[in-house]
Amino acid sequence: MRLLLLLAPLGWLLLTETKGDAKPEDNLLVLTVATKETEGFRRFKRSAQFFNYKIQALGLGEDWNEKEASSGGGLKVRLLKKALEKHADENLVILFTDSYDVVFASGPRELLKKFRQAKSQVVFSAEELIYPDRRLEAKYPAVSDGKRFLGSGGFIGYAPNLSKLVAEWEGQDSDSDQLFYTKIFLDPEKRERINITLDHRCRIFQNLDGALDEVVLKFEMGQVRARNLAYDTLPVLIHGNGPTKLQLNYLGNYIPRFWTFETGCSVCDEGLRSLKGIGDEALPTVLVGLFIEQPTPFLSLFFQRLLRLHYPRKRMRLFIHNHEQHHKALVEQFLAEHGDEYQSVKLVGPEVRVANADARNMGADLCRQDRSCTYYFSVDADVALTEPKTLRLLIEQNKNVLAPLMTRHGRLWSNFWGALSADGYYARSEDYVDIVQGRRVGVWNVPYISNVYLIKGSALRAELQQTDLFHHSKLDPDMAFCANIRQQDVFMFLTNRHAFGHLLSLDSYQTTHLHNDLWEVFSNPEDWKEKSIHENYTKALAGKLVETPCPDVYWFPIFTETACDELVEEMEHYGQWSLGDNKDNRIQGGYENVPTIDIHMNQISFEREWHKFLVEYIAPMTEKLYPGYYTRAQFDLAFVVRYKPDEQPSLMPHHDASTFTINIALNRVGVDYEGGGCRFLRYNCSIRAPRKGWTLMHPGRLTHYHEGLPTTKGTRYIAVSFVDP
Repeated sequence: MRLLLLLAPLGWLLLTETKGDAKPEDNLLVLTVATKETEGFRRFKRSAQFFNYKIQALGLGEDWNEKEASSGGGLKVRLLKKALEKHADENLVILFTDSYDVVFASGPRELLKKFRQAKSQVVFSAEELIYPDRRLEAKYPAVSDGKRFLGSGGFIGYAPNLSKLVAEWEGQDSDSDQLFYTKIFLDPEKRERINITLDHRCRIFQNLDGALDEVVLKFEMGQVRARNLAYDTLPVLIHGNGPTKLQLNYLGNYIPRFWTFETGCSVCDEGLRSLKGIGDEALPTVLVGLFIEQPTPFLSLFFQRLLRLHYPRKRMRLFIHNHEQHHKALVEQFLAEHGDEYQSVKLVGPEVRVANADARNMGADLCRQDRSCTYYFSVDADVALTEPKTLRLLIEQNKNVLAPLMTRHGRLWSNFWGALSADGYYARSEDYVDIVQGRRVGVWNVPYISNVYLIKGSALRAELQQTDLFHHSKLDPDMAFCANIRQQDVFMFLTNRHAFGHLLSLDSYQTTHLHNDLWEVFSNPEDWKEKSIHENYTKALAGKLVETPCPDVYWFPIFTETACDELVEEMEHYGQWSLGDNKDNRIQGGYENVPTIDIHMNQISFEREWHKFLVEYIAPMTEKLYPGYYTRAQFDLAFVVRYKPDEQPSLMPHHDASTFTINIALNRVGVDYEGGGCRFLRYNCSIRAPRKGWTLMHPGRLTHYHEGLPTTKGTRYIAVSFVDP
């Protein structure tokens, strides 16, 4: 066990608050060694407190140098030997256990009962694997059922017998405690004199190394235990020895009763840091690291969401790494408009050519070097932070490293892994899907996080003080970051207690258009809707904002101003407007009876996305406004029309080749143009002031013979679809 330095008072940790249903036993004492209050030690202490164990942590407050603090297991034997000098009571039962990688699963009463049933004075944990000297295997007594080899991470016995056990210790702190105890156990005379046995069937101790396939969680009537399937036992202590620390972290999310199906998370509100009542000027300073490492859709929304965070900008500093020339103008526009609102700004642009990992190290080190930096909030550009309170919620949860859950739309892809494979890559944990889908809600100790996370500045200046967090072997920066954090015994937590947002899909994002976000309706439908669909569309769908300016002509909001502007700019950027005459090779037959100056959606490879828009947003309105009619939103013609006084100012009366038509105003009358509108001749009814982003929906044939009224000044744009021809 690696031993670290703890600056805390020496002495007893008497855990008095009773959370379990067992009272502390007067003749039981738990001894452990801890030289620093790591997160693993705090977990151990919390599980002990749950059952009201009485604990003495040896080594607390002693002035360890770095070499001593990282000594081997021999230090544990020396400290135990010294502590036992004070405990001569022959009735006192002492449990000696590791702590950084141990949790209690049950209380003192069950522990003592199982110890007495063992009918030995000292009981050691047992392991599947022999360590540290395989040559000693032949000397071990044969075992017909259970694990054969001694484990030194946990043992229990009467004080006098334990004193005999360690009496001969004269080794160095760097020596192996396991080898020392093994040699005593393998000596028949000493084994009999001290009266030692092993917990072969894991009734008291469960060592996870070599036994991962045997151990599962058992949920029953508001309780949760680790169950050993091989022996059908419920161990009292769970030890993540050797390379099984991550499995213990998984089990420790639940044991002891920290999360059950009946109660949910019972410890999520412990140790919170409340920000209520704190004025803006007193809030902790946060360095926000923004990373644009590849072409990313909806970057404008990314910055809008940053601005919507409920946190004073004068308590935030920005570090931005933009690797992409494609996004350079937008990043600089954001800083020009809002940079002065933040405490400070540092931009590393594409011209500097800083690698991803190096840029992330720069961001973390900016916070590390500045003692006024209380938190470092790292956010990748593919993160959609839709919850404005995200930063406050993460700070209040009060963890060293904490990520909010982010998932991709309609998929199980997320920003965390619940487990790692043997080679350190993704493996799916038993609870992964439930956490992603919100069936299990809490704060979870996980082995991997990415994309967005909050780190305490104090952790960066202590446990994570190494300046190269984002390099590790040949791993990518995210995996390297997590590997380095795990190596420092710092826990990474993930919270899904709130709906914080989601991840963008970058798989099919292209940068070949002027406004590439328009093409993202399939890959990122939520963000496409937020950017392109009018904020009052849902009210229209509920029937609250639909107007009827003419018989059977409906008028309702559909597009945002941004969507209107980008569609117009995309068409002008393409620039290949038709000539407005009857000859038109773009359509079947090559002849247009009522020609307009226009560009078809298929000319800019947008017909598939336009059909998706019609199906998702127009079809539901059609079915509400024309009861009994159901549409699949098929179309032959969808196009943007341009009207100019000196080009084509109007359109003659005509029927449309459609069952119904939509006509979306893409710019503003009185601002961008004058005149224009639509007149339905049968009803002598005109709409002369179309609202930007609103659509007219009307039957195309027979009853709704109509014309386009003259545009007298400026340029008018409309998007037209002939639906169900």
